[in-house]
Amino acid sequence: MAGTPQRGQTENARFFDYSLLFILIFLLGFGLVMLYSVSSYEAVSSGLAPTYYLRKQFIAIVIGLVVMFIVAMIPYDVWKSFSLPAYVLAIILCAAVLVMGTDANGSTRWLTIGGISVQPSELAKVAIIIFLAAILSRIPREIASGYTVIKIVLFLLPILAMVAYSNLSTAIIIAGIAIIMMFVVSPKYSHFIALIGVGILGAIIMTLAMSYRSARIKAWIHPERYPDDAYQTLQGLYAIGSGGLFGKGLGGSIQKLDYVPEAQNDFIFSIIVEELGIFGAVCVIVLFALLIWRFMVIANNAKDLFGSLIVVGVMAHISLQVILNIAVVTNTIPNTGITLPFISYGGTSVVVLLAEMGLVLAVSRSIPLKMDSLGTLRMVE
Repeated sequence: MAGTPQRGQTENARFFDYSLLFILIFLLGFGLVMLYSVSSYEAVSSGLAPTYYLRKQFIAIVIGLVVMFIVAMIPYDVWKSFSLPAYVLAIILCAAVLVMGTDANGSTRWLTIGGISVQPSELAKVAIIIFLAAILSRIPREIASGYTVIKIVLFLLPILAMVAYSNLSTAIIIAGIAIIMMFVVSPKYSHFIALIGVGILGAIIMTLAMSYRSARIKAWIHPERYPDDAYQTLQGLYAIGSGGLFGKGLGGSIQKLDYVPEAQNDFIFSIIVEELGIFGAVCVIVLFALLIWRFMVIANNAKDLFGSLIVVGVMAHISLQVILNIAVVTNTIPNTGITLPFISYGGTSVVVLLAEMGLVLAVSRSIPLKMDSLGTLRMVE
């Protein structure tokens, strides 16, 4: 929202989406409350303070908010010059994970730098958004050519392959971001139907090639037959089923008491449903829907294609992650280890997401306003 204009305001006034900021702050606050509710028992049972996960997440959020406001104050056009170096750096960091990555919970996805663990695949998401926005804004007409689409895909293939090797779910999200951004620019649908088909085929081949992923498929189709492989999924479904309409009340979850493994991460939505019921789950989904609506408003009114594509990329990232996380928790798709944005525990994830929100706010700040006949500042259509 632009706010009420004061005397002397001119048509040089700029938009700032306070509605988006309010929704974001509410999601972060709600996430901290739920994180404490979900993680306090596990922290104590591990010999840690009950606020251990809460404090770490709070620090990450504070850092992320500082980054967000700094990025929001920088004209977003600046990032076009850094798009290629950011993409190259993302490739280097993802390659470094394969060589010297840190193992956690059976997966090698982190780099430890100066005692701090970072997840390069999360950084790759924002690098891909800026990189593709820069390329597509330069060649909006050429993207209608299948040859151009193939060239872009081949350019993205190295980072997709490296990320997919250790984290197939994140590779799927990155591929989804790329496809959606190209789809928005291109007037042709056939290219993207083919890309989606190739992507699904590639995911199937990688799944069948790796035994533990094949086991996940079996556990997804028949969780009751594979209780060991489907343990987390089954416990999450028990949590959802016991929540009812209004849940057991905040803090009243039984499944978080060491039944749902690491419930503060991928399966936090199942505990939300158990404690707050279907009503609470719908409220969370509505909040994300409102967030996506504000993205659409900003993208439609951005001053140029580069800014619009940045917002589309961030919108694709968050919407895909929300959809896939809820689909995993409800056993609609196989368990893939995708966090719920702004709510699940994860320092690198929340900092990167808030940096992306800074990019969106920077684009919103560039939208010019004009005074209408009633003396109200409105976006220039």
